Amino acid sequence: MSCEGCPSQGKCGKNSETCGIQSNPDNHIKNIITVMSGKGGVGKSTVTVMLAKAMAKKGLKVGIMDADITGPSIPRLLALTNQHAYGNEKQQLIPIESKEGIKVMSLNFLVQSESDPVIWRGPVIGGVVKQFYTDVVWGDLDVLLIDMPPGTGDVALTALQSLPVSGVVMVSTPQPMVSMIVEKAIRMCEKMDVDVFGVIENMAYLQCPNCKEKIEFYKQEDLDTFKQESGCKIYGTLPMVDLIRDVNGFENYSLAQREQTLAYMDDIAGQLLADLEAHASTVEEK
Repeated sequence: MSCEGCPSQGKCGKNSETCGIQSNPDNHIKNIITVMSGKGGVGKSTVTVMLAKAMAKKGLKVGIMDADITGPSIPRLLALTNQHAYGNEKQQLIPIESKEGIKVMSLNFLVQSESDPVIWRGPVIGGVVKQFYTDVVWGDLDVLLIDMPPGTGDVALTALQSLPVSGVVMVSTPQPMVSMIVEKAIRMCEKMDVDVFGVIENMAYLQCPNCKEKIEFYKQEDLDTFKQESGCKIYGTLPMVDLIRDVNGFENYSLAQREQTLAYMDDIAGQLLADLEAHASTVEEK
């Protein structure tokens, strides 16, 4: 397939002869990042939202595709519950926008109630993920973050094979068992020739609100071992704080609390954007 007209032309690194990606001429997406985890419960969706907020604060145009079709949580995390997406005259879907201007598409915007179950087989779910790329009017975006379901199943394969992904960010917690499973996901990306930019360690420590002492939940050597064995860059570690846990109530916290929490992600977002620029330069040289 020709790369002509593709918004990721010269950036994604896919072979134009074997690429089967369909694009939407109404969209101009500069970078696509999938956010993955080896298993559930590590705060992947929460980190995706915090990362999007940090990028939006830097002035970037950001979108989030909720590709966790059977367990979508992005709308609730962005306080966008009871919202419904509608189509235009071209039968394309218009994404919902958060207060920060983050464009969001989720299956929860297309069902009557967010508690309605999605009982679909893998191929159908994979088709929906493709449609969230081709049939949604994302418009001009600097970064589209794709919140993936846990693991390395059909959706992950569909996204990495069928979308012009710039690279992957992994979310983990510094536990040996979780790290082992995340390393499996990293190896899968390597086999599919997709760059893993780095890992964000979530729920890594607790900071005492009184004395500010940093209380580590896990041994530092466990993180060091994971870094060495996976060969991945560690973007940073995030603490367990109320605002990250309760990110859907972001606006209910004081300005000082919000700024402190966003500061955790500001450096991570800066590192990721720098890696995106380096990746684009490398692809162009090829």
